[in-house]
Amino acid sequence: MVQQPMLSAAAVRWHWLGLLGALLLMPLSAVAAGYYPPPGEWQTAAPHSLAVDAAKLAQAVAFAKANENPAPKDQALQQALTFGAREPFDQIIGPMQPRGAANGLVIYRGKVLAQWGDVDRVDMVHSISKTFLTTTTALAWQHGLIKDLQDEVAPYMPAGVDLFTGSHNSAIRWDHLLRQTSDWQGSLWGKPDWADRPEGASPSDWPNRPLRTPGSHFKYNDVRMNVLALATLQVWRQPLPQVLRQHIMQPIGASSTWRWHGYDNSWVELDGQRIQSVSGGGHWGGGMFINSWDLARFGYLFLRDGQWQGQQLLSPALIAQARQGSAANPQYGYANWFLNTDRKALPAAPASAVYFEGNGRNIIYIDQQHDLLVVARWVAPGDALNQLIAQLLAALPAR
Repeated sequence: MVQQPMLSAAAVRWHWLGLLGALLLMPLSAVAAGYYPPPGEWQTAAPHSLAVDAAKLAQAVAFAKANENPAPKDQALQQALTFGAREPFDQIIGPMQPRGAANGLVIYRGKVLAQWGDVDRVDMVHSISKTFLTTTTALAWQHGLIKDLQDEVAPYMPAGVDLFTGSHNSAIRWDHLLRQTSDWQGSLWGKPDWADRPEGASPSDWPNRPLRTPGSHFKYNDVRMNVLALATLQVWRQPLPQVLRQHIMQPIGASSTWRWHGYDNSWVELDGQRIQSVSGGGHWGGGMFINSWDLARFGYLFLRDGQWQGQQLLSPALIAQARQGSAANPQYGYANWFLNTDRKALPAAPASAVYFEGNGRNIIYIDQQHDLLVVARWVAPGDALNQLIAQLLAALPAR
């Protein structure tokens, strides 16, 4: 083995000074983009080191703490109060648990600027589960299991999986399911599609809802998201939590504490194995249970356009599609991408900002213009989220 020559102390000093000089000459955004937190840790920064107003930042954090959602922490009780009074078939069929208190993280230029509450606590995230689900569907396209997201879904289903039969359901495309514009008709896991946020003046009208051409009408509907989960499972032929762990959560250094649940009755036999089809939310229980650190890593992946430590985990073109609204709803991309089109949803934020949201106001806010990522859990309803973002942006240096 050839022994490498040792550098003198002066040479080492000049080496590091040169690297420091190069870093100082680089734009801060470029420095931030090169940082990816290793598993189990995340670099912090004092506000003044990034020209952030510490007093205004503290005020924003105090606002987040003071504006916790006042709804009951018992998620089963809250579900009954929210949906039970106006929905049939409201029985809980998946796991639920009481939630913790408000908590969150502020990550600016790649560094943790602030945190509050118990950010290690694993809680239900409700409809942010949809974003994990559409990510696994997108990965199926990226890996060639789905040729084109504009394809009809029916030809991808094996014999015996009758999700997309008949003249109406057979016209549904992957893109329709991803955007919640499929208008899929039927029942899955004991829940008919019309029973989720039913339409009509009286209960007698609910089962006879009007049918819309797939792709023409947006409807937030968890039954149809569960249809997407089952269809995506048939394409991958392995449990979606395993797909997510292998292709996303392990590469981004997520913890081992998150769990993605289905329902008591959402088990199927696939290739001789009994597999649970997961749910796309906590509407009847189940969905993703996760802590704020892991939500931050997931959001940071999208803040960095699908790249993590030199690996392009998700196609930038695919992310661009997820960020694009449809004619049926310009404010909504793939589930669960809430867009700030014309700054309608969050007037304080730039139009380019996006956020993922789950019931109880679980939020991942992604702002590439300001290189800002915010995880805020159990935010009060109404304008509290917009006010929180306004206060955080006011603390940042002028751009």
